[in-house]
Parts: sequence; C-alpha cells; structure tokens
Amino acid sequence: MLLSEKALLDINILPQPNDVTCGPTSLHAVYQYYGDNIQLGEVIKQVKQLKSGGTLAVNLGNHALKRGYEATIYTYNLQIFDPSWFADEETDLVNKLAMQCHYKPQRKIRFASTAYQKFLSLGGKIKFKDLTPDLIKSILFQDQPILTGLSATYLYQSPREIGDLKVEYDDLKGLPTGHFVVVQGISADENTVSIADPLKNNPMASSQYYEVDIHRLINSIMLGMVTYDANLLIIRPKK
Repeated sequence: MLLSEKALLDINILPQPNDVTCGPTSLHAVYQYYGDNIQLGEVIKQVKQLKSGGTLAVNLGNHALKRGYEATIYTYNLQIFDPSWFADEETDLVNKLAMQCHYKPQRKIRFASTAYQKFLSLGGKIKFKDLTPDLIKSILFQDQPILTGLSATYLYQSPREIGDLKVEYDDLKGLPTGHFVVVQGISADENTVSIADPLKNNPMASSQYYEVDIHRLINSIMLGMVTYDANLLIIRPKK
C-alpha cells in the first residue's frame, strides 16, 4: 500500500460496465485499495444516480460515509459553492446550500445542493483550496488515492459527445462530458501523474493505466465544473 520511490499507489480498477458507471467503478477501486471487498455491482446499485445517467462525486462520498469511511471533498465547483462561504470557518454551509435552492430553480443545482447537505450531515468535510501539484502530492504521500470528477473532453482532448446511456463522439452536436478517474501516483519531478481509468477503451492509452501531464489533469478537473463536479474526493477508513 505504501508509496514506492516513484510515488505510485497500488490501485486495481475494473472496467466500467457501461458509459454511465465510471463513478461507482472508481469508488469500488478505492474500496479495494483499502481492503474492502464489496462487489462492484453492489456499489453501482447503491450509489444515487442522476436521471440523465451517471452521478456526482458527492454521491460517491455519501456512499463512503454511510459505509463508515471519512470523506473530504476539495471543491472547485462555483456553480454550487460561492468562494465567500469559505472565508469564515463559522459559515453554515448546510444553511447556505438550503437557501441557494430557494433562489436557483435549476434541477441539477437543487439535486447537487441537497446531496451536499446530506454529505455534511453525515460528517463529510468540504474544503476550498488552490488546486496545485503540491496539494495532489501531499494527498498521495499520505497513501490516499484521489478520486476526481473532471472533464473527459479536456482530459482526452476528444470530440464532445452526444447521448446519455450510450455516448457517441460528435464535434458539432456534442456537449462536454464529465468522467471519474483515480489519481494513483505522481512522478518525482511532479510533472506527470499516474491515472487509473475505469474506461477500458479510453482515448488516452491501450490500457486503463497511463500517465498524463499534471497541468492537463488540473485543467481537466477545473473544467469539470461544466458537469457539476470539479473536485477531489478523498476517502479513508476512520482512524
């Protein structure tokens, strides 16, 4: 489990069964890393899904919290969180999220805000901190994998996509698409990170394991805001 000289965690990730199960599959890989042998089918069945398919990182965090883990989300999603909320540690985030629902009728904002309220009530923590190579490194060097919700369109540099349950590439009709992967390592010079990707036939490599420039990863995470993620989810067994 401990990081090697190359700073690589031992993540074994299964192929996602379909186009909308990257989140539960990534969560399952993190559970396996901690020796939790729950079946992938159980995780998929239990994680709350969006009506359009897929899920949000906060729903993965809620599953982990209910399973007895600690969970922290580093958020960069300005569609849900206002930066001013984090200027004062005494800010009641649950109340802010609830009040936000009164002013913003969009279904996805309400869905996400409600899920984050549940996350906080279950004991989850939400942090707002600059996304830097040092932050990624500091988490990995605590032997904790990073489950991240990001923009697949930017990570893969692929055409945008159409379709929900079955997606197709279409550079004209398509929309930016979100995805979940697990960051499992970082190079000694901090220029590249190692990814465990639930998408077997991904555009990045002929494998579910590959390396990518760290700034490309960071940009992909930040652009995940388009699909209501843009975050790092860190789960670990309770001490």
